[in-house]
Amino acid sequence: PLPDGTYGVSAGKAKYLSEIVIPAIYHGKAVTVILDDGFKNSVNLTKITIPEGITSIGDRAFSNCNNLISVVIPKSVISIGAAAFSGCSKLTDVVIPDGVTSISDYAFSGCSSLISVTIPDGVTSIGSHTFENCSSLISVMIPKSVISIGDSVFFGCSKLTDIVIPDGVTSIGDRAFA
Repeated sequence: PLPDGTYGVSAGKAKYLSEIVIPAIYHGKAVTVILDDGFKNSVNLTKITIPEGITSIGDRAFSNCNNLISVVIPKSVISIGAAAFSGCSKLTDVVIPDGVTSISDYAFSGCSSLISVTIPDGVTSIGSHTFENCSSLISVMIPKSVISIGDSVFFGCSKLTDIVIPDGVTSIGDRAFA
């Protein structure tokens, strides 16, 4: 239970399942948060279903879920925590919903199979190391709303051949494209 009367979720004893469906309601109350470290190191997890109503994906929530192939982030999500999907080496594509305004540090670092990512209008900053070592990433379109690109954002993205940086970007961090 969370202080606001809703629930947060973590894998608990389900940590070794291959597919998990997070409920939208638990004990008659909304599930709104995937807790920090909630599904971290769930090595068998290949698919997670996140319901509408989840507003926050916590820090390291799916970190090192190295068999996770598919995830759909619902439109209700406004916050993706630091290292939320880091080390998900089989994740191939991600669509970040429109409500998200910033992508935290290391959010998708080490997602070595990630080929494409859709960053919506409304995102104003991309944190440091966000796509670091996403060695299969080919193309990224950064929306006009972005004003800040952090350090080492695309560090180690050796297949990145096309990127459009909008006019409104006022800062690009160190080693952003190393």
